[in-house]
Amino acid sequence: METTIELNGLNFSYGDIKAVDNVSLNTKKGIYGLLGPNGAGKTTLMKLILGFLKAQSGNGKVLGYGIEENRRELREQVGYMSESDSLIPGMDAVDFTSYLGRLSGMPKQEAIKRAHEVLYYVGLEESRYRKIETYSSGMMQRLKLASSIVHDPVLLFLDEPTSGMDPGSRKEMIELINDISRKGTMSIIISSHILPDIEATCEDVIIMDKGKIIANEKISVIASKEIDIFEIKLGRDTSGFLKKFRKFKYEEGDRGVIRMQLPSDFSTKEIFDAALESGTHIKHFLKRKSTLEDTFMNAIGENGAD
Repeated sequence: METTIELNGLNFSYGDIKAVDNVSLNTKKGIYGLLGPNGAGKTTLMKLILGFLKAQSGNGKVLGYGIEENRRELREQVGYMSESDSLIPGMDAVDFTSYLGRLSGMPKQEAIKRAHEVLYYVGLEESRYRKIETYSSGMMQRLKLASSIVHDPVLLFLDEPTSGMDPGSRKEMIELINDISRKGTMSIIISSHILPDIEATCEDVIIMDKGKIIANEKISVIASKEIDIFEIKLGRDTSGFLKKFRKFKYEEGDRGVIRMQLPSDFSTKEIFDAALESGTHIKHFLKRKSTLEDTFMNAIGENGAD
């Protein structure tokens, strides 16, 4: 498959804060989710890729263009939907979208024609002549999506695309993203903290923490990992019980509920035996398969332990 992003040892710091730490990354055509807690370095990494920031060391290529040497050529091929509402008050949606098309190198009349097309595509056809400062949060998100695809980019970056949307609008945005992906003309990178959005749209997931890439694999591979999650609540003191499971990952949550990650071949009888031997009993017991959230939290936890 064709390589879209190739990064080699990128580094960037804000003073003493290491925002991107020796990041190497290779992505192919398709749709990727970029996950990580606040401060993980996701937005800084995207700005480095787009050429908004200059890496302090390392290098990279996007669609074959050097992120330092070929910024103008790169931006003609890349679309970017920012998390912030970087819109221009006083303009209507047609003017704003066509203006961004022209900035990407499109002729004026082609940009205007294309602006009408993409605004219709995202469902803003009836509001396209309204001043954009009168738009709701959901309409703003649709407008940002339209302006990011007006020039038919090869690679599209979406930063928190469902931010501020109600459940109905969020579902429609996810359907739009999936429709763009199905057309097969654009590869997509979605940065989001909403895990169900990533699961609903992406084929692969990249997890960042503390400026590093700590996981990069297909969601289907993550889903097939043989880990069971147990939620257990004990009747008495838990210390003796937990000592028997200290080699496994667990956390003590609210109301005394313990969440444990155990191999799928682990016998549940051993859990009940451990409770009996520890002089306690199990009041609540629930077994389920791991989710993307479990894998995400597990990866973050392992990185924090290093």
